[in-house]
Amino acid sequence: MMWTEITNGLAFPEGPVVLDDGSVLLCEIPNGAITRVRADGARDLFAATGGGPNGMALSADGFLYVCNNGGITTRTWQGLTLVGPAPEGWVGGCIQRVALATGKVERLYDAAGDVPLRAPNDIVLDSHGGFWFTDNGKIVGRQRDLTGIFYGRCDGSECREVMFPMEGPNGIGFSPDGRQLYVAETPSGALWRFDIDAPGRLALRPGVRRMTGEWIARGGVEQGFDSLKVEAGGNICIATLGRGGVQVFAPDGTAVAFHPTDDPFTTNLAFGGSDLRDVYVTLSGTGRLVRARWDRPGLRLAHQ
Repeated sequence: MMWTEITNGLAFPEGPVVLDDGSVLLCEIPNGAITRVRADGARDLFAATGGGPNGMALSADGFLYVCNNGGITTRTWQGLTLVGPAPEGWVGGCIQRVALATGKVERLYDAAGDVPLRAPNDIVLDSHGGFWFTDNGKIVGRQRDLTGIFYGRCDGSECREVMFPMEGPNGIGFSPDGRQLYVAETPSGALWRFDIDAPGRLALRPGVRRMTGEWIARGGVEQGFDSLKVEAGGNICIATLGRGGVQVFAPDGTAVAFHPTDDPFTTNLAFGGSDLRDVYVTLSGTGRLVRARWDRPGLRLAHQ
């Protein structure tokens, strides 16, 4: 896989969304900002969200739904940017909605019923006027959150916790038929599959974590999982940490391929282009956005 750099000097970029004109919107988490990166690498501020924008999804009617983790601390080690614990004064995360036409930001949810949102991370829109999202939690001192999977309505009318507990849930996406939900956990490097019973409902089964889904794959040695996207044919593509790259699994969990990068904090990917075979990847440790031609097309999302 040949990676081509589009731009560098980004502040721990994540959450890329590819637009029709070939530009990419992405989050610069420490800056509390969404940045537009043009096809030629030029970039400008698209929206100031505050906090720590993390994952994004664009609706067909022109709104970005943003997972905001409330902010992060960073430090530099051997030329890499590392994420630290919650910053001083951190009070929690939220879901935001941003108008694509104007960049106007509004706060949609900061809790799911009586469950406060800690650090919303990644998000996928469904075809029923709602979205699924993960909450990766925060580390505060020696304590780390147990969090879960959530469902929200795009109109701001409802947000609720659907699955608890999970260990640092991160990447999230649908199978091509929309009947299954994939969720990747970061610290365990585990990929889970859940059957969707109805819009916003999972058909859970008994397991070691109370009621749960089906564990189908795990990363290799020193390989944590970050964001994921699904191919049109059903393969699951996961950005990996530690052993940085993109790990591809078949729907049954069989490892298909691994495409390495030179960044141990390879965090997110997105498919774009007319044939959905251009893959854009955020290399967060080194602050870059790169692109390559993928072997197979990605699954078409709500705005594509």
